Amino acid sequence: MTMTTPELLPISLVAHQAFCPRRAWLEAAGESTDTHQVQVGVQAHTPADDPTGSRSRRYRAVDVVSHDLGVYGRCDTVELDDDAAMTVVEHKATPVRRRPEVTEPMRIQVALQARALADMGYPVAGQAVYFTNHRVRVDITLSPADVAAAREMVAATARTLDAEQAPPPLENDRRCSRCSHISVCLPDERPLAPVTRRIVVADPDTQVLHLTTPGSRAYVERGRIEVSKSGEKLGSFPIERVQGLVVHGNVDLSSGLIREVLWRSLSVVWCTSTGRVTGWARPAQGPNGGPRLLQHVASHNGRIDLARQFVTAKIANQATLLRRHGNAPDTVTRLRELQRAALDALSLTDLFGIEGEAAASYFAQFLTMFRPKVVEAEQLTFSVRTRRPARDPINAALNLCYGLLTADILRAVVACGLDPHAGFLHSSGRNKPALALDLVEEFRAAVADSVVITAFNNGELRVRDFTTVLGTTRISANGRKALIAGYERRVTGTFRHPIFGYEVSWRRAMEIQARLVLGVIDGTQPRYEGIKIR
Repeated sequence: MTMTTPELLPISLVAHQAFCPRRAWLEAAGESTDTHQVQVGVQAHTPADDPTGSRSRRYRAVDVVSHDLGVYGRCDTVELDDDAAMTVVEHKATPVRRRPEVTEPMRIQVALQARALADMGYPVAGQAVYFTNHRVRVDITLSPADVAAAREMVAATARTLDAEQAPPPLENDRRCSRCSHISVCLPDERPLAPVTRRIVVADPDTQVLHLTTPGSRAYVERGRIEVSKSGEKLGSFPIERVQGLVVHGNVDLSSGLIREVLWRSLSVVWCTSTGRVTGWARPAQGPNGGPRLLQHVASHNGRIDLARQFVTAKIANQATLLRRHGNAPDTVTRLRELQRAALDALSLTDLFGIEGEAAASYFAQFLTMFRPKVVEAEQLTFSVRTRRPARDPINAALNLCYGLLTADILRAVVACGLDPHAGFLHSSGRNKPALALDLVEEFRAAVADSVVITAFNNGELRVRDFTTVLGTTRISANGRKALIAGYERRVTGTFRHPIFGYEVSWRRAMEIQARLVLGVIDGTQPRYEGIKIR
């Protein structure tokens, strides 16, 4: 789907086009990252972005525009000489191990800035790039060929935005290793083959904050999230270290905290005390508006290929988990047969039938994955999967973990700019987050079921952590905290990705899968493959 080309293009976007057309597309689509490269760039520009730092012959944060070129932007610094002629100085942060060299995108950027100043009627005497890390200034001499190249790059940027599809990712290109958008572009993952070059952008050093104490209140104060109850402070967390909020039960959030979280492009998910997701909040601005329209069209028309992969991956992971921890070889064999059958299903009705048989077989042997000593000591029982109300401690624990998993998948889906309600396996007509539930299927066994089994087997969860009243089993506050802690250890732990071969956390894998769905929708990904543990 084409984007609407604005009358004037940002100069920074043209510079991104010179670096990589796909990077320009991602920027125009609203994709943003919080990687180390971005943070370094922000810090490098902090002095230059403050107009109050201007002096008599040095002006900062100067806005420029050229209707002739069709661009607008901001010069970091403009210096005046004795004749009132101007020199444009662009500030750049360069990793210390790299030399302070002026690249082609930098030349394009300063050429457009200088030409825009000239078009506004100011005399321009020179251009330079100041490398903040090295504290080195490199003067640039522009030729008519440089100005012509800059003009052509503006036209190329407009063509990129007018294209039917996003430009394909670069292949085996060194530029990817230093690109701040590699974690959303996924250039190495497009072929759905093992990645020979590791992704160098690590998961952000942040965590999801779970608020679980009933009657407590969370608010923001001096850059920290403070949690208190009845005047007693329960916790304090730097907001820079928070990746998202999950609110469990009766916990209040201040309006200031909600505004701050949304301003930082983070999501808030509200759950009941038993784990059922009741709602979420996300920023009004989000990326990939065009592909989101295509998502709704694809959801309406149906994509059986995506639905097959969701179900196939779910059954495969159930079989693997049962093979690892259970004692039901015949059931594992049958699950493998159903896994293969799901790939050949011709309709959603067939898929639901296969999925239902697999679930019944899997949960019939679910208790075999618990240690016999634990089953005997705790008198654990489990015969059938019951959602709400839960009839036993295992079902209650599964309900909570499935809710935590849904919250994580929701955050991954909205981070990509996709609509959680437009799914391909689950029906949007049920007014539930269908796409999020689609992706949840792949991770149920590998993440949520594994957490519950481990928690009971290791003694982190005991039957005494549950209460049963009138046939409904509920988890206690201590049990909830223990299970959430186990879940966080699981999703922040790393594993070797079965498709791409590199180490990745489970939480990061959820966003990768969501972005692969996005790639299929926008046409840059040839096919989708669900994640299957081995």
